[in-house]
Amino acid sequence: MMEDGKILVVEDQDAMRESLVIAFRDEGYRVEGVSSGEEALQKLYTSKYDLVVTDLKMKKTDGLEVLKAVKTINPSTEVVLITAYGTISTAVQAIRDGAYDYVTKPFRHQEILKVAKKAIEKKSLKDRVRYLEGEIRERYKFEGIVGNSNSMLEILKMTSHISRTESTVLITGESGTGKELIARAIHYNSPRKEGPFVVINCGALPENLQESELFGHVKGAFTGAIRDKVGLFQQAQGGTILLDEVGETSPATQVKLLRFLQDGEIRPVGGNKSMYVDVRIIAATNENLEKAVELGKFRKDLFYRINVIRIHLPALRERREDIPLLVDFFLEKILEKLKKGKRVFSKEAVYTMVNYDWPGNIRELQNMIERAVALSKGEVINVNELLLPEEEFHAIVKQPMEEEKRKSFIVSTLAEQEKKAIIDALNKYGGNQTKVAQILGISTTTLWRKIKKYRIKSQHEISDIIEK
Repeated sequence: MMEDGKILVVEDQDAMRESLVIAFRDEGYRVEGVSSGEEALQKLYTSKYDLVVTDLKMKKTDGLEVLKAVKTINPSTEVVLITAYGTISTAVQAIRDGAYDYVTKPFRHQEILKVAKKAIEKKSLKDRVRYLEGEIRERYKFEGIVGNSNSMLEILKMTSHISRTESTVLITGESGTGKELIARAIHYNSPRKEGPFVVINCGALPENLQESELFGHVKGAFTGAIRDKVGLFQQAQGGTILLDEVGETSPATQVKLLRFLQDGEIRPVGGNKSMYVDVRIIAATNENLEKAVELGKFRKDLFYRINVIRIHLPALRERREDIPLLVDFFLEKILEKLKKGKRVFSKEAVYTMVNYDWPGNIRELQNMIERAVALSKGEVINVNELLLPEEEFHAIVKQPMEEEKRKSFIVSTLAEQEKKAIIDALNKYGGNQTKVAQILGISTTTLWRKIKKYRIKSQHEISDIIEK
């Protein structure tokens, strides 16, 4: 017997409404019934429901208006429509507008119970993922950093610790893995958050301009220096400077960086006086700096100075379980940016994205999604619209995903999210299962069943993925 879910039945035929209420109640759902769309709207404004089951054809306020109200008041609530054969086309349009599904009259109770169960499971899963992401964002306030994989949660935890220190940080990782996002998170969660955050790409500057850009120059220091120039270190006073691609700095710049890290002083090019600046350095690189030291391209003493605390960001192919979340995140942002209507990726498209190696990492994924959305004509973006490099694309689709494999892939992804949500909640509330069940919107019996199903250990043995 089910014990989860609160349902609102909207049906103007008394016998139909009462029979549905009894059927849902016998399955263990909490259920209420109303006889009109107007009553439904009143209920929606005062109570929260997991599912609304509504007749499509009703006087005054019909099922489409109820659907619109649901999606405005509480978008995560699912809606199932009851329709006659002659209005199926309207019901299909309603699904495009956000309804979960529809059933046609006449129907058996088992049919609508099955649809209701799936709708509530979907709503429950969406709520859990949103809860988990909300906990991470609330705790760390790391905008734009998306991922629930163990590696990303460990990085978030480490970044939170680092933010409270003044230590120099070295962030490593391939191009496009989000090094600047992590640097920004460190700054804006640190005591320096009210100060400036200054970014410079050292690789984008010619060697003869690096010193001037970073440390400034005095009038007449070189041809073209017609006035004094304030460098980026002075502009970052009281804040943080990110030296992106620090491995591309010139030998002369490396000497000045070393001096700053030793005594906190800089000297403008052509100047004869040093000045103290209060700036924290975060360095980032996609190079192997140890190798650069061996080859004599990077000073060993400077490497030791910037390698105080190190964060390595994994490539996207090393955390594939985060790809569906990233796809949803970027899709929402891009639809808003491009003012496009509703778009979704097909299951095959998501499967292909999860299995593609993404040499350009998150940046490549974001660009691909924007390109696919911009060029899409229909609501569903299929696998052939991804515009991935031909050779890699054919390697993935050469062995099509069979139906069972597809189902297994989707179920395992959902199960992983559910398990992580439960573990995080248990950690946050010290193993208090009553509190956790309340937060996750399920009964304690269901929570106990899922703890057993996922073999989650007792509260003292639960992996402390997120710091208490």
